[in-house]
Amino acid sequence: MRVAIAGAGAVGRSIAGELLENGHEVLLIDKNPNSISVERVPMAEWLLADACEITSLDEAALQRCHVVIAATGDDKVNLVVSLLAKTEYGVPRVVARVNNPKNEWLFNESWGVDVAVSTPRLMSALVEEAVSVGDLVRLMRFSQGNANLVELTLASEAELVGTRVGDVVWPVDTALVTIIREGRVLVPGKDDTLDAGDELLFVAAQEREEELERLLSAG
Repeated sequence: MRVAIAGAGAVGRSIAGELLENGHEVLLIDKNPNSISVERVPMAEWLLADACEITSLDEAALQRCHVVIAATGDDKVNLVVSLLAKTEYGVPRVVARVNNPKNEWLFNESWGVDVAVSTPRLMSALVEEAVSVGDLVRLMRFSQGNANLVELTLASEAELVGTRVGDVVWPVDTALVTIIREGRVLVPGKDDTLDAGDELLFVAAQEREEELERLLSAG
């Protein structure tokens, strides 16, 4: 998979390193010469250019990319890059970094964003996740379909403890995608049971979150 990352700062380089380790082809784009540190991510392609300019994106052959990640520290830049990637080059998947939570409402399909990642929101969500049991925690928002990635740690008093996944009538527009149990990541099958202390990850429509939380509550 070919991935272009706009923004070669610490965040962009970190993402690039992870993707390269997983066997993907990565291009890092940045207009600041000081950010072009080839020795830090030597396996990546590098381009000194302004990712907000069509000529730069033509040079980057953005139409060949499967994913574009707008990872700069400027929300305005990330929105422009996302819009150009989606509308001008038809990139299938656009992921954008949100630096200021107040701007999060802008990062949607109207600006070409498929997935918006707010670092402050994610950090606060992870803090909540670490201390809360039985409460729904929103980890990430997907612009397409108005859906969120949410997590809930199943309390020992929850009525669904011991229930088979296939026997649960989940809310509409809700999917259980992962169970994290004792450090293991499980792909849930219909015959798997829900245990106390399980971390359950769902993709759910935002309007279904309260219904999902009630279903998984201690009663």
